[in-house]
Amino acid sequence: MSLRRLLRRAGPGPGPRRPPRRGLFSASPPPWSQVVSEAEKIVGYPTSFISLRCLLSDELGNIALQVRKLVGTRHPLLSTARGLVQDSRHNLQMRGLVVLLVSKAAGPSGPATLALDHGMVSGIYPSQRSLAEITELIHTAFLVHRGIVNLGELKTSDGPLKDMQFGNKIAILSGDFLLANACTSLAQLQNTKENWITDDIGISAWKKQTFLSHSALLAKSCQAAMELARHGATVQEVAFQYGKHMSLSHKINSDLQPFVKGKSDGSLAFSLNSAPAILHQEFLGREMWMKQIREAQVKGSLDYSKLREAIKAGKGVTSAIDLCRYHGNKALEALEHFPPSEARSALANIVFAVTTFL
Repeated sequence: MSLRRLLRRAGPGPGPRRPPRRGLFSASPPPWSQVVSEAEKIVGYPTSFISLRCLLSDELGNIALQVRKLVGTRHPLLSTARGLVQDSRHNLQMRGLVVLLVSKAAGPSGPATLALDHGMVSGIYPSQRSLAEITELIHTAFLVHRGIVNLGELKTSDGPLKDMQFGNKIAILSGDFLLANACTSLAQLQNTKENWITDDIGISAWKKQTFLSHSALLAKSCQAAMELARHGATVQEVAFQYGKHMSLSHKINSDLQPFVKGKSDGSLAFSLNSAPAILHQEFLGREMWMKQIREAQVKGSLDYSKLREAIKAGKGVTSAIDLCRYHGNKALEALEHFPPSEARSALANIVFAVTTFL
């Protein structure tokens, strides 16, 4: 039975059924933390420390001392810093791990890579491990920069204005520092590529934006890992497709968490640009969606609990689950081009973990 058929048999709905496993897979989908732990053993070392070489540098050490001044405020840089040390739910180091797993699953490209074999550990070239670190640095910089606060929307409970301004400066400087280190390391690989991002307007704008902001980094990193091992264009495209679709599936899974039964506090805010909300709007229509938002406003604040129930009552959640599993199937389809191995099994288990909803 093919990998994607295993996932397809899980069905489109949000029910408690889990995708069945055969062959390389266990009888039931393991929890995310177990999937990551088993995958890290395959690539040779825990990727949770993959970028500590940069994060523990003297420069960032000084920045960390400054971040301590934000304790007591609600600046998002604090939660980002905590997440860099431990994030058991989404695992911030997932991208580097996938790059290493794809590298191991593809293996050497043939006799042409004999000169590259020196320094190979667990079937992965040193340049591919460096690329995994670079991928994590770029994503970490993205997270840090995303934590910049809109000072015009501050509330008294967020903390003093001067502290929030200081936090923004630290977020900009530390994010830029990480990007600078990533660019330096990328140049040392002597395999840089340029990406041009243009504005896009249309019905598919959300999907394109999500790819550019969340999936392009992993997809192109997987592709570059194949190029570093001198694989041909076909294998590079397969790796790109896995990274793209797995990352999209992971993002949709993250968007779905506030709407999955028993997963969230009804009073917590969620993004109105999340996959369930966007799909709900498409089914409902823009005018009715704006009406629901207006009806959910109480004294100038949005009642997320009421809006969440409105979205759950529509087709947005089930459609988002279908979309998540669609991209999971596409990722599994790409994996079928790799020979059976522990690395391929781990990559498939990651897909099963992000496409299973209780």
